This record gives sequence, C-alpha cells and structure tokens, in this order.
Amino acid sequence: MPSSASPVVRRVRLGVELRRLRHRESLTLEQVCGRLGWASTSKLSRIELGQSRPDLADVLDLLDVYAVPPDRRDALIVIARDAATGRGWSKALGEMGERQRAYAELEASAARIVEYQPAVVPGLLQAPGYARLRVTAGSLLADGVDVEADVRARAVRQQVLRRTDAPHYTALLDERVCDPGGLPDEVWREQLSHLLAAAELPNVEIRLLPRDAAPHGGVHPLAAFSYFAHPDPADPRTVLVETLTADLRLVDEIDIARYERLIDWLSAAALPADKSAELLAGRLGAAPVPRPREAADAPLPQPS
Repeated sequence: MPSSASPVVRRVRLGVELRRLRHRESLTLEQVCGRLGWASTSKLSRIELGQSRPDLADVLDLLDVYAVPPDRRDALIVIARDAATGRGWSKALGEMGERQRAYAELEASAARIVEYQPAVVPGLLQAPGYARLRVTAGSLLADGVDVEADVRARAVRQQVLRRTDAPHYTALLDERVCDPGGLPDEVWREQLSHLLAAAELPNVEIRLLPRDAAPHGGVHPLAAFSYFAHPDPADPRTVLVETLTADLRLVDEIDIARYERLIDWLSAAALPADKSAELLAGRLGAAPVPRPREAADAPLPQPS
C-alpha cells in the first residue's frame, strides 16, 4: 500500500487552504466564480469542501485570483498534485468497496490511528475466518457483496501495520468484543491468537475496557469510531463514525477536539496493554465454550 499522503486527506487540506485565501480576500463564491467564468458556484464549493478531485489548472487560476506569493503558491501546488493523485492509489488498494477504501486511504497515510469498538474486532485486526463471518453477515443487508474480495481487501489493509513506516495504532476494545459471541470455537480461537500476534508489533497497542469500566464522567461513545492523525500536522485530523449503512466523516476542529478528549478518557479507563494481553491469553487457554444455537444463527452486523 502507498505511504504517501492520502488524496482524500490532501483534498480536504487543499479545500481548507483555498477557503482561507478566499476569506482573506473578502470574496464570495459568486465573485470568484464570476472572475473565472465558472458557470456555477457548486464547482468551487466542492473543491473547498474536499469533495472532488481538483484540476491543477483550476487551482492555478484560483491562486492567481487570490494573489498568492510564489513560496506559498509552490507549497499549495504540491498539495494540489497530491489531491489529484488517484491512479497509483487505486491500483494499490485493489478491489476494495467504497467503505473499505475510505478507511484504507486514511490508514495508509496516517501517523497515528486510534479505534474504539464496543461490539466487533476492527478490520485492521480481523483474522480471515472472523472477517469472512462478519462480511457474510453484512451481506444479508446489502446486495452484491463479494465476500471473498472483501476478505482479501481487509488483508491488504492490514499490511499498513507492518510497514517500515507503520502508524502507531491503538485499539480500545470493549471486553465483550473478545467473548465467543456465538462464533464457532475455531474461529474464536483463531481471532484471539491473531489479536495476541498483532499486540506484539512494536507500533500496535491493544487495550481492553473491562465490563465495569467507567470513563470520565460516565461518558460512553454511542458508536464505534476511528481517529486518524497524519505526519504533516497541517493535514486535517479525521474521525470516521461507523453506522449501519455509511460512515460519518468529521474534520471540524471542534468535533475532533471532543473525540480526542474522549480518547483520553477511554484510555484512562482501559486496561494497560500488558494486562489486556494477559486477559486475551487467559481466554485462549480456557476450555472451549459451547456455541449457543440461537446466537450462531443470528445475523451479525458488518464492521468497518
């Protein structure tokens, strides 16, 4: 997987920078588009929101309108070129669906990743058997899911944790995530072994939140989320909040600050990494747990 800045991240960064320049010049969307002869403000709005791949010629025109000095102009051109990149990333990410690709692009360029999961093992830590069951269950709610392609895509994503320049990865998992939960015993054991192996990587920290854990003030997240920070501190930190059908992307600094505070509180309530590993090893050494028939037949939600 590529380790350069994600095009998605750079598009958001470019949009933020261009919006600041427009505000500095006290120009409206309509005024800028009028000067450039653009038929609609939607084009500029999408560029500023990081929602479209920018054309370098359009960016150069905008920099002319905003009278950006040469040194600042050169830096923004580099960002614009990163934002316009697509072919190499698409080839490296392969057969991923839209939701997996959103995570993979952020993971591949991150310096730090923190994930909170109250119910399932995160995609970066899933063993093949566990991933296959989760994707199969998720396919009950979505048409046209290629289960094996999705499982292979997760394996591609997981390579990011073993790169020479791998991000620091922290998983904050509710202790219930490690329960059998109706999984076949061999799948459950494979998954626990997979977690223990991942926890031995120098850049990976897996921490469990005990069932009776009480984060600061009793604040508990209402949904799973993933937090991404990048090597360039000026690139926007991002939070993806997982829902059943889509993922909410947050980049506003106020929102991000709240999630960073929540991560601190969850981290304070979680077991240390070594104690979490001991708990996982203890579970793995326990006797097999019978698989309840009702739980085995119940569909499972699809994780990230």
